[in-house]
Amino acid sequence: MQKVKIQTMLGDIIVRLYDETPIHRDNFVKLVKEGYYDGTLFHRVIKDFMIQGGDPDSKGAPAGKMLGVGGPDYTLEAEIKEGLFHKRGALAAARQGDEVNPERRSSGSQFYIVWGQVYSESQLRQFSKQLKMQQVQSVFRQLASSHRAEIMQMRRDKNRAALQELQDKLAAEAERQAARYAGLTEAQTQIYSTVGGTPHLDGQYSVFGEVEQGLDVVEMIQATATGRGDRPVDDIEMRITIEE
Repeated sequence: MQKVKIQTMLGDIIVRLYDETPIHRDNFVKLVKEGYYDGTLFHRVIKDFMIQGGDPDSKGAPAGKMLGVGGPDYTLEAEIKEGLFHKRGALAAARQGDEVNPERRSSGSQFYIVWGQVYSESQLRQFSKQLKMQQVQSVFRQLASSHRAEIMQMRRDKNRAALQELQDKLAAEAERQAARYAGLTEAQTQIYSTVGGTPHLDGQYSVFGEVEQGLDVVEMIQATATGRGDRPVDDIEMRITIEE
């Protein structure tokens, strides 16, 4: 079981990395051992949502500099696993949006720790519907991608009838495949209605660890005053080490 310590001026955060996500675990450990994160900032903080860090460009960044696009020259294969979700204290990998990153590959270095909120049962029912809809959309994008050449040819030929017929067929298949997805599980519902988190991110990002000690530090960071780009007004620098 691999753990790391995130040291900040507000206190320390002990995080356990999941063995179920070995790509993210091993990459994070490698960067920590290299000292990659030392001197970087929690550069993006949103109250009642999450705290984000891991941008190498944040080291020594002057006040007002926009951050959030830095990282190593690689991304990581997504490890979006059933049972690993965005409960309060979850560690997850940041990434670019679906429109430019349909495979949902993770940033090579940027991560966030979830704070979130506690939700009512009615709110969670709504989230469950949204997650099912997202699943349908995700399957549809995958199917459309596999028919990309055919779709592009239909568009060039201005064959609207054939294009509409194919889209309807793919939409029906997406609905059929996504029907197996039940939305929020009992475990998710129980956690989100008591401990809290960010259920709308489930299935979208790779969760690869969780806070074991120092949630009070996460709480203090997420409540800090921020300015442009959600950057804390007072820099919150970090150093990360391996917990033996």
